[in-house]
Amino acid sequence: MIYFNFLLCTIAIFLLLKSIMIIPERQSWVIQRLGKFNRISLPGLKFKIPFIETIASKENLRIQQLDVDVETKTLDDVFVILKISVQYRIISEKVFEAFYELDDPHGQIASYIFDEVRAEVPKLGLDDVFGKKDDVAMAVKENISQQMEQYGYKIVKTLITDINPDELVKASMNKINAATRDKEAAFQEAEGEKIRIVKRAEAEADSKRLSGEGIAAQRLEIVRGFKESVEDFQKALQDVDPQEIMQFVLMTQYFDTLTAIGANENNNTVMVPHTPGGMKDFQQQIIEGTFVGKELAKHQKKSNK
Repeated sequence: MIYFNFLLCTIAIFLLLKSIMIIPERQSWVIQRLGKFNRISLPGLKFKIPFIETIASKENLRIQQLDVDVETKTLDDVFVILKISVQYRIISEKVFEAFYELDDPHGQIASYIFDEVRAEVPKLGLDDVFGKKDDVAMAVKENISQQMEQYGYKIVKTLITDINPDELVKASMNKINAATRDKEAAFQEAEGEKIRIVKRAEAEADSKRLSGEGIAAQRLEIVRGFKESVEDFQKALQDVDPQEIMQFVLMTQYFDTLTAIGANENNNTVMVPHTPGGMKDFQQQIIEGTFVGKELAKHQKKSNK
């Protein structure tokens, strides 16, 4: 009797355990009774009739991802391989359709992706495929969504994660890009050289202009100095001829110049004409130079006005 009671208790516990279902969050279980659909059990503690009711499927309601590689041809006859990532989930209200309508959901979704990508990409050139990949992905998502919703699947997002043309095409694209960059670099280098040449010319012109102004000012000061020296001599010596005073001043300047030349350690030999008539010629040259200085000074004043 004790053995029989123990057996009954064991069978009861076993049947109880077989009847308990603990369904996790974001899952829906399909329950069949004797092979026929009975109900959809939602998350939580649920019960079923042992051996009469069975769990046909445990459907995951979370977002899932399917990666598909699609080879197709662009408008300019370039073969490319696109890696498509489709994120989808089962619609909670259509668990029945998701389980019973499609036998191989992944394979059938992939077939729709192949069909839509091969319909969209041939409309675009290779450069447009790279530039408008988001538009292609959006078009694929919209077209697949219309087909898959009737089977209980919602397409959340479609991404084109990679575009791989043929290796020869990649090499050609890299060559074109490199040639374009070389052209731009050569243009920029030429522009830089042009700016350097213009700036050097402007600097040289400014240098010559300033040098001319400096020479003119120097000659003007020389003339002013000679004038003051002659006037001082005339005041000190009333009976001295101005011409003699001029010769004396020039002689003094002449010897001062020779002294300065001799004091320069970098000068080894200096050829200076030194004859009785040379001083007179030297005086005449200085006088002519001072007249030129005056004319330059007058011209500079007119220009400044």
